[in-house]
Amino acid sequence: MMYLYNTATHHKDEFKPLCQEQVTMYCCGPTVYNYAHIGNLRTYIFEDLLSRTIRLQYPLKHVMNVTDVGHLVSDADDGEDKMELATQREGKSAWEIAKFYEAKFWQDYDALHCTRPTVISRATEHIKEMISLVKTLEEKGYTYRTSDGIYYDTSKFSRYDALVGHAHISGLQGGARVEMSDEKRNPTDFALWKFSPKDKKRQMEWDSPWGVGFPGWHIECSAMAMKYLGHTLDIHCGGIDHVTIHHTNEIAQSEAATGEKYVNYWVHGEFLILRSGKMSKSGGTFVTLDVLKEKGYEPLAYRYLCLGAHYRTQLEFSYESMDSAAKSLKNLRVLCRQVRQAAKETASETENSRAWKDKFTAAMQDDLNAPKALALTWEAVRSAELNPSEKLDFLQFADSILALDLFALPQPEQPLPEAVQKLLEERARARAAKDWKKSDELRDAIAQAGYLVKDTPQGQQTEKK
Repeated sequence: MMYLYNTATHHKDEFKPLCQEQVTMYCCGPTVYNYAHIGNLRTYIFEDLLSRTIRLQYPLKHVMNVTDVGHLVSDADDGEDKMELATQREGKSAWEIAKFYEAKFWQDYDALHCTRPTVISRATEHIKEMISLVKTLEEKGYTYRTSDGIYYDTSKFSRYDALVGHAHISGLQGGARVEMSDEKRNPTDFALWKFSPKDKKRQMEWDSPWGVGFPGWHIECSAMAMKYLGHTLDIHCGGIDHVTIHHTNEIAQSEAATGEKYVNYWVHGEFLILRSGKMSKSGGTFVTLDVLKEKGYEPLAYRYLCLGAHYRTQLEFSYESMDSAAKSLKNLRVLCRQVRQAAKETASETENSRAWKDKFTAAMQDDLNAPKALALTWEAVRSAELNPSEKLDFLQFADSILALDLFALPQPEQPLPEAVQKLLEERARARAAKDWKKSDELRDAIAQAGYLVKDTPQGQQTEKK
């Protein structure tokens, strides 16, 4: 049996799919106006663990959207569309921006060994479905028109607090979320369709029954999720920041339109944080996977770091923790390769190895307890209970979920970055001149760049921290 923490019920629920022949899961995907940061990528790693764990028992249809239009910079449904804003920043068309950053997203996604969704659904390719959903809501009396768009009247949906609770909605009504405009009936009302500005032409806009414009962010996910997965989904995933607004609004518009329950299990991942707070694109405080690679870390070392913390707990990022994760992964791979060599490449499933697989599966089916599953992997590789062939059988199974490439050969040594090489040369000159103060300062600068320096009879030797 599988249990998942359901945000809607606030406890772990036994997972019972609507249809055992196919589980349905929708995951909120990237907004492709900038690079995905490693906080975003942590969410996709946990969703990948979920999809791999589900597939141990059921076939899965996994849909992920790509938001390439309509995501405004403000929760108040004002400000510029993030895609249009990116065109001003980079001097490219909105379509070029979307194509470039989506390609980069999938490059990072693949590098982290995340399983591609069954369906990749781009917002710009589903405008017809969004317009149809807004028309349905209009016909049922849930909408009203303002000078800048068609809005959803949240006061007409009695279950608007279903995901977050009445107390939180009361707080929003008090104005905590947005400034109350003259035309909005309620602070929590949100745009379904936004009109294009009269004083300038947008790059991404479409005709609609209400005038030329573009969809609101929330309507995109509902329209695409229900097109591919039906009115009621088994699972809907996303980051914890989506709960109070985006997913709350998805429920309101979807259930108002269909009269049916929208999602049975809401599953949300917690933030990756810096010591200074949440990692954020808007605040300019974010680290990309490319930055980690430039510093000498392989992408799967970051995946290992994420597996060491439960997806529902905040994870503090530091380069010290990355060093530890990279070292642990390297050591685990050494042991796994030794097992494979001892087993002579022959894996044997026995009652013993099945028992270890069952323990691993039980950990993952207990609300994706990846830290426990990872600990079991370490325990198994060192265990005297399993012979080499049994260990190999277990490790191959474990890696089908952990996706850490446990039998990979060591990466070849990377050449020192040019900047570090120059610091070393400058330090060698300082030491030759017996300028020990400068030598120490340069050693500290090299350490800041991620390398340790040792002075030996053969000269300076460096190693990655």
